[in-house]
Amino acid sequence: MAASLPNGDGDELVDKLLRKGADVGMKNDMGQTALHFCVSKNNLDVARKLVANGASARVKDKRSQLPLHRAAAVGSVPLINLLLENKSPLNATDYAAQTALHHAISEGHGDAALVLLKAGAESDKKDVDGNLAINLAPDAKIRKFVLQSAEREGIDVVET
Repeated sequence: MAASLPNGDGDELVDKLLRKGADVGMKNDMGQTALHFCVSKNNLDVARKLVANGASARVKDKRSQLPLHRAAAVGSVPLINLLLENKSPLNATDYAAQTALHHAISEGHGDAALVLLKAGAESDKKDVDGNLAINLAPDAKIRKFVLQSAEREGIDVVET
């Protein structure tokens, strides 16, 4: 729970727990780890501490979401980079067959989507409803941003 406190409110408590040997891989009944929680709250400092103390970026919760799915949903480019540097699977799907790219685009985070695309995110993956990530853009502005930014980077984005 300390890892989910925003704005550094839990940093001191997290430090104390880590010094006492807290298990950074412990899961709650939903299969979520402290890394899932701090990423959901966009807490980069705690995420760095957890990873430095052995937290895995490869753990899925019961909805089959990785911390990377959450980082994409909150649009945090620094967290996305941290998780990818720590071997998070880029194109893993969750319970709805959505990748981190689906989450970034559907929440309107074009910058996060571009980082994922540059890292090799597969834009041709469809979710359980048959949607490509680009089809989940909340408006034409986000869709255009992602497509134009990807084109400038020489990245092809599959669209229907």
